[in-house]
Amino acid sequence: MFMSLALTFIIAFGVVYALIPFLRKVALKIGFVDMPNKRKIHQDPIPLIGGTAMVIGYYVTTCFMGDYSGDNRKYIGMVFGGLLMFIVGLIDDFAKTRGKDFPALPKLMAQFIAAGILVYSGIKINGITIPFGSHGYLVFHEWVKVLTTLIWVVAITNMFNFLDGIDGLAGGIAAISAMSLVFISILKGQPISAMFAMTLIGISIAFLRHNFHPARIFMGDSGSTFLGFTLAAIAVDGAFKSATLVSVLVPVLALGVPIFDTLYVIIKRFRERRPIYKADKSHTHHQLMRMGLTQVQTVSFLYLLGISFSLASIVVLLLNR
Repeated sequence: MFMSLALTFIIAFGVVYALIPFLRKVALKIGFVDMPNKRKIHQDPIPLIGGTAMVIGYYVTTCFMGDYSGDNRKYIGMVFGGLLMFIVGLIDDFAKTRGKDFPALPKLMAQFIAAGILVYSGIKINGITIPFGSHGYLVFHEWVKVLTTLIWVVAITNMFNFLDGIDGLAGGIAAISAMSLVFISILKGQPISAMFAMTLIGISIAFLRHNFHPARIFMGDSGSTFLGFTLAAIAVDGAFKSATLVSVLVPVLALGVPIFDTLYVIIKRFRERRPIYKADKSHTHHQLMRMGLTQVQTVSFLYLLGISFSLASIVVLLLNR
């Protein structure tokens, strides 16, 4: 398995690393760039097509490295759900390049449809093991399975989108979160989930080569929502499977930075009686930069926080095996 995972990383990294310079030139030529505004930190137009390279790298790698000889319905669900996220994100990115905003409601509806595809394909949170008393397995009613999975997937998808606010942050946190999911999948004997997560590491690190400050390309909504959706799906199929009440913490901690960043923003906006859904500069990374940290220092701090959450998720899993 370890040689296979190493090859997975090399292919994913290589495809994205090779594609980005070409796509960057194309984006500059056709004007597919993110323009600066008062809510954004960058001062110059930046190509907004990194997500396309990442998605191509992801599907090339998983098609080449995956063993889908058995029941592959779940993986087909991940493919079509992920493609829907990418296409809607790309439309949103195109609107941004023309100085427009893609309506939030159609985007949210598409996210629920993509999450619904996962549920229909069999990827869902089925229940939890009760760690006291009879130690039985509590199976959720079907509507609870569907509801909890939909909420989890849509929430994580949006959390990663919100996190993509400064150079190198979303890609780095995605790689760190995926590392913990690789380890969790290996411990649970789930090679396909491990391969998917390793692919995310490869495409994210290759993207970071061009996105770390000062960024030369952005992933856009097409990249951030795809990353969030795929990480959420891997967590449901891997870390949530047969989860105990304690080890439900595993996927939450593995994705700790985007989750706690979003909770912080929601609480802050609620206390200040501002709309929760309206974009602003109240995220953790904005607050850290207002305290005097540079972009690199802010991202480095949040990387360390992400690594701490990921290590904690692995410790929780090992203690509850």
